[in-house]
Amino acid sequence: MSNKPDNSQLWKYAGLVMQFFISIGIAVFVGIKLDGWMNTKIPLLAWILPLLVILGIIIKIIKDTSIKK
Repeated sequence: MSNKPDNSQLWKYAGLVMQFFISIGIAVFVGIKLDGWMNTKIPLLAWILPLLVILGIIIKIIKDTSIKK
């Protein structure tokens, strides 16, 4: 019997965190590009797209980590 800890949960959550940060970064980048293309005076899409991504990822994290019956 080995005394090594099981790191599967660690890698699962590390993957979720990386997905979270990469998705937010892409949403900010796309929002800035779309705001520049639409010539808006305020960075509206640079704020809205990341917020929608955060909401979607929080819902996904809740579904992925909930206790399955």
